[in-house]
Amino acid sequence: MAESFDVPLVEDEKFYIPDPSYKQNAWIKDYQKAYDEFLADPDGFWDKAARHLEWFSPWDKVKEWNYPYAKWFVNAKLNITHNCLDRQVANHRRNKVALIWRGEEGEERIFTYNKLHQEVMRFANGLKKLGLTKGDRVCIYMPLVPEQVIAMLACARIGAVHSVVFGGFGVNALNMRIKDAEARVVITADVAMRRGKTIPLKTIVEEAIINAPSVEKVVVLSRERDQPVELHKEMEIDFYELMEGLPAKCPAEIMDAEDPLFILYTSGSTGTPKGIVHTCGGYMVGTYYTTLNVFDVKDTDVYWCTADTGWITGHSYVVYGPLCVGATVVLGEVTPDYPDPGSFWSVVQDLGVTIFYTAPTAIRMFMKVGEVWPGKYDLSSLRVLGSVGEPLNPEAFEWFYEHIGKKKCPIVDTWWQTETGMQMITTMIGEPMRPGFAGKAVPGVIADVVDKDGKSVAPGTGGFLVIREPWPAMLRTVYKNDERYRKYWETIPDCYTAGDLAVKGKHGSIMVIGRADDLIIVAGHNIGTAEVESALVSHQAVAESAVIGKPDAMKGNIIKAFVILRVGFSPSEKLKSDLIYHVRMTLGPIAMPSEIDFVDKLPKTRSGKIMRRVLKAQEMGIDPGDVSTLEE
Repeated sequence: MAESFDVPLVEDEKFYIPDPSYKQNAWIKDYQKAYDEFLADPDGFWDKAARHLEWFSPWDKVKEWNYPYAKWFVNAKLNITHNCLDRQVANHRRNKVALIWRGEEGEERIFTYNKLHQEVMRFANGLKKLGLTKGDRVCIYMPLVPEQVIAMLACARIGAVHSVVFGGFGVNALNMRIKDAEARVVITADVAMRRGKTIPLKTIVEEAIINAPSVEKVVVLSRERDQPVELHKEMEIDFYELMEGLPAKCPAEIMDAEDPLFILYTSGSTGTPKGIVHTCGGYMVGTYYTTLNVFDVKDTDVYWCTADTGWITGHSYVVYGPLCVGATVVLGEVTPDYPDPGSFWSVVQDLGVTIFYTAPTAIRMFMKVGEVWPGKYDLSSLRVLGSVGEPLNPEAFEWFYEHIGKKKCPIVDTWWQTETGMQMITTMIGEPMRPGFAGKAVPGVIADVVDKDGKSVAPGTGGFLVIREPWPAMLRTVYKNDERYRKYWETIPDCYTAGDLAVKGKHGSIMVIGRADDLIIVAGHNIGTAEVESALVSHQAVAESAVIGKPDAMKGNIIKAFVILRVGFSPSEKLKSDLIYHVRMTLGPIAMPSEIDFVDKLPKTRSGKIMRRVLKAQEMGIDPGDVSTLEE
């Protein structure tokens, strides 16, 4: 691991302060007071948060910590769907809209909490009819439609462990996840819709289960009810036929707080995907608490997280967190640039979205096409903006704040991971926002930036982002590979190592600058890829960039940049020279790219993270390792 490093970007921390009304009306009105209360009594803090939810029986103690293993809400009994559904129906939200689904062509479907509750129980009974019981694994490989959410909740209802696989994955990636989880049932659809084209999910499943002996049944959602897809009756069953004649009554299975809720696979830099295991109790508390307080969700809000439910953001902040809070949730099988770059803003306008949570890669795409598109729509309903995925660079923050939030909406730039289960670092509603800085640890979390020995670095200094103490929604293990779990806690002594580089600002905020393996050592100097990328994007011609270290006999590495240009700019040798000079003036000569390629797109995961190792592997002519999360 590299040593800590100085970062010039934090010398002048620009900030914005939202209108005081945001802080006055927020659930957490005083960040520092809330954080101090947590530090004074961590277990008492989480005990209080957990009591906002309903439990079948309470815990003996809040936390049991035997490094590096934690148990939360020890011996408590619950079912997360009771809090997502039964509690809402009983607490005057029976007829409140739970889900609004919007399709690519403007189709719309609406589920009240009562309707969603009934559909989940009917499908849960269908799963029982297939012989599924508590602890069985179910693979869900579906498009972003209400039935995907129903399937997830139905699994949780009966105690089956779901493994949601993003509907854009191919045969090999799906097969690998089905086999590792030993799924008994796969739930899919005939097709997914993307940019006007159909993606044949059922065909992919048919291939993926050939060498997956654990699979007993495939449940297929037919998107065109008047033209149902042909099924192989010995193995396949229609989604709605499975529910026919079954009652909309299914008692929630009594789950222990430490029983597994789901497995979600995430790629490492090499090797097979890691099956991250999250459990029922702590995950429920962590996602409920952060959804409510980070987004400051009120009962009148219309909340839209644009993530697919196949990713952790979709699990935590499309399904479980918002439904536990009792929010109205927007689901959109839409892309930001189809049928035109106004598709997202059309949804915001039509549905009156008040909380909008999206990825930096989408924001930079909006920047690329210009403010003319959001300018065509009425975005006045928006009151809170959020960002998730890669670090939100200052230029994208400024654009988002000015052109989407109209300089009035707070931006919560969130840092967290599949492994953390919940948001860990952000700028809480009403607090000063510093472009480029995610913010501070959420009350309930102890985050730090340290050197390779685990010692805190000074303000203005970079190091490794770590979490010093356990938190409720933390992963419990890596499925069938506990050794990989232990590495998270053993890489740096007594810390959970996130694998990200970060910088401490002068005012205590944290800037996340990229993965630790994205540090480029040029002539003995440590250069963060995110710094160079941010410098490039600050040029008027650049929409997005990625940089890698390319081996060099003299310097160890040189910097190579891949650049996507904004509309109206064309590649040229003159522009390359201008960009190199711009980086020199912004960061200094040591950070200048030696090579620049103009490209139309960058390799990214489906959640919007640039896969720099793929660029590096292509450049060096080597195997890029696991690319199952790569967007097409």
